[in-house]
Amino acid sequence: MLHREIRGLHEAAYLLAFFTLGSQLMALVRDRLLAYTFGTGEVLDVFYAAFRVPDTMYALLASVVSLFVLIPFLESAVRKGTSEVRTFLSHMFSFFSVALIVIAGVLWISAESVVGLLYGGFSSSMQADLVIMIRVLLIQPLLLGVSNLFAAYVQVKGRFLLYASAPILYNLGIIAGVLVLYPLLGIAGLAWGVVLGALLHVGVQVPYIMRERVLPRLCMPDWKQVFAVVRVSLPRALTLSAQQIVLMVLVSLAAFFAVGSVSAFSFAWNLQAVPLAIIGASYSVAAFPKLAKLFGTGDRVAYRDLIVTAARQIIFWALPATVLFIVLRAQFIRTVLGSGAFDWDATMLTSALLAVLVASLVGQSLVVLLVRGCYAAGQTLVPLVLNLGSSLLTVALAYLLVQLAKADALSMAAFESLMRVQGVPGTEVLLLALAFSIGSFLNVLFLLAYFELAHGGIVRGILRTTVVSIVASLAAGFAAYGGLNVLDNIVSLDTVSGVFMQGVGAAFLGVVAWLLALTALGSQDLAAAWAALHARVTGRRMQDARGSIES
Repeated sequence: MLHREIRGLHEAAYLLAFFTLGSQLMALVRDRLLAYTFGTGEVLDVFYAAFRVPDTMYALLASVVSLFVLIPFLESAVRKGTSEVRTFLSHMFSFFSVALIVIAGVLWISAESVVGLLYGGFSSSMQADLVIMIRVLLIQPLLLGVSNLFAAYVQVKGRFLLYASAPILYNLGIIAGVLVLYPLLGIAGLAWGVVLGALLHVGVQVPYIMRERVLPRLCMPDWKQVFAVVRVSLPRALTLSAQQIVLMVLVSLAAFFAVGSVSAFSFAWNLQAVPLAIIGASYSVAAFPKLAKLFGTGDRVAYRDLIVTAARQIIFWALPATVLFIVLRAQFIRTVLGSGAFDWDATMLTSALLAVLVASLVGQSLVVLLVRGCYAAGQTLVPLVLNLGSSLLTVALAYLLVQLAKADALSMAAFESLMRVQGVPGTEVLLLALAFSIGSFLNVLFLLAYFELAHGGIVRGILRTTVVSIVASLAAGFAAYGGLNVLDNIVSLDTVSGVFMQGVGAAFLGVVAWLLALTALGSQDLAAAWAALHARVTGRRMQDARGSIES
């Protein structure tokens, strides 16, 4: 089942979305365990801060073996035969592994200096724990990089189900770290759980790679081939690392706020990544191989139309998700995280952070698609320049907002009142989330302007979908908000189950209002989504029926 080939855009996107949902649900279980066990305190501040160094290293180096960079090269190698594929993978595996091991060794030695530089806001005991965790987590980028190398071939062969199952196993490893390794090894056990998850991430793909006889081996790299890939991947690596550096700067700033600010920001970041992964990443991943083929064959019109189609579907799903997450943020956070050591102050602060971050969901999702559209066309410099520009603006804006809040207490109090976090410690961290969301919108506006100039028809193609989705999403928001007020007098909000029922009931009313509004407005995207789902179901039934007849 995992090795079944899938080629259709909608089929691949929906399958990826389904398994991404499964992965994100597993991530919610992971975060709930962490919240229940530790709350927003020193342990999780250290845990989430520790990720920033290896994640930035991963973004900078593992992008060399990113599937979005390697897919065009692998497409060419596949046409030449299995031997060519194995040789190419071996050269990239050897170069990447040695480079990453050398850099990880340098960071392992200098971990104490790095922690002192980045996280001076932490206490000395937290910094000591952070050094331990960073040193263990330096193993993760190597494993995930090799996994990405395999995933590129897996996607070229259309095995999206295999690709989509790896993140689920990754989260299972982290959960094992919380339940099993932490009681045995202390805080280092959390880091070893992450390493276990990364090992499972790569391990699930190994049997298929071996079956295809393309398992790479350590060898002297073909430097000409390596440089050809690096020349394409380096701008992308810098593009990805720019966002990771921004995130590291934001977390470093949060370390100077109240204890728990880093973990609250990280919880909200992880939760807003759920709809981003399900909506933005699914369509982008599914569309990328086809975009690369269309541009490679010179069919620019079909290339542009596919981007428009994917962008319309992203807007169609992301806008209502944004509104419902904002309206139901407290119910969502209380249901997912609100138990054990995760108290009411943590709930309110994380809810407000989620609302501010998820406000840029449409922008973030479109950035993911448009950047991959650039890569499919061989344009790596454009997203690099635009991403660097928006990243610098984000960091500058974060610093400026924090300074303005210190100088103008009344404005900060008004902002806290708007977000309903009066009296909650660490509200300054909301300004970091606000800066990120503004930066995301600027980034997508820059990219849309570029695509409009380069290909034309992009804005016109998504305009009607945007207008219709805004109206329908507002209807969903008002209905959900009304549902909250009605259910407030029906269900008990003193229990998690009561809060869950209130959120589910309000969400149901919001979705019904959204569907009714879309139908009344004659949404073409609703019809397209329904047709794709209907074709998928009826197609499966026809295949089952044909199999029964043949039997």
